Amino acid sequence: MRITGATVLLTGVTGGIGGALAAELSARGAKLVLTGRRRAALEPLAERYGARTVLADLADPSDVEHLADEAADASILIANAALPSSGDVDYTPEQVDRALAVNLRAPVMLARLLAPAMVEAGRGHIAFVGSLSGKAATKSTSLYSATKFGLRGFALGFRQDLHGTGVGVSIVQPGFVRDVGMFAATGATAPAGMRTVSPRQVVDGVLRAIERDVAEINVAPLELRLLSAIAGQFPAFAERVQRRGAGEKTVREIVAAQRSRR
Repeated sequence: MRITGATVLLTGVTGGIGGALAAELSARGAKLVLTGRRRAALEPLAERYGARTVLADLADPSDVEHLADEAADASILIANAALPSSGDVDYTPEQVDRALAVNLRAPVMLARLLAPAMVEAGRGHIAFVGSLSGKAATKSTSLYSATKFGLRGFALGFRQDLHGTGVGVSIVQPGFVRDVGMFAATGATAPAGMRTVSPRQVVDGVLRAIERDVAEINVAPLELRLLSAIAGQFPAFAERVQRRGAGEKTVREIVAAQRSRR
């Protein structure tokens, strides 16, 4: 799918990775439709990139439908928005609902609402930004992993549903991202032996998925990609390895920093 000249709906633009995506898409000549919950955060981006903006809370089903209506001409959807949702068993029902709505329901509904017009046009692409937490579960990520496992399943299944229509579907799954984004915002350090990736690598992964119609791209160092693949096949073994590892401090730091963002 060619990005230059395409209308792109990008969610989660006010986060670190979203901002990096918006900058690169604009540089490549895309026509941007940007969305977020805060007008004050969207307005500077609209001016900087000549973008259309739509205020929307992705936890609100009516806002999701309104967003799809406002971006009905989009030929590319990049579903990037997500809530951290880390922690153990102390979520309120409202926090569970919000995590499921923002991380899973909203991207699914946007894809379902925008895909018919893309199919009719015979061209388009839907890219979901997931996480390696959608391939391997770890301590204190049960709710977050549930949403990302679900997103991966939907993306790969929906890709098959749209085969032959001219519309591609991809999922891009980063590991620990430094400098900006969900992990970087916590101030935590990656577990010993685990390297991070740059926002640029994530952006490149998303753009490559769209331009080459790649089903799945894991943006992480080799060791983390291997570990997540093993964990997906042998979860009990992975659980034992994690318990003996040095990641407990990182987990505590992440949970503490993200508690207020549920």
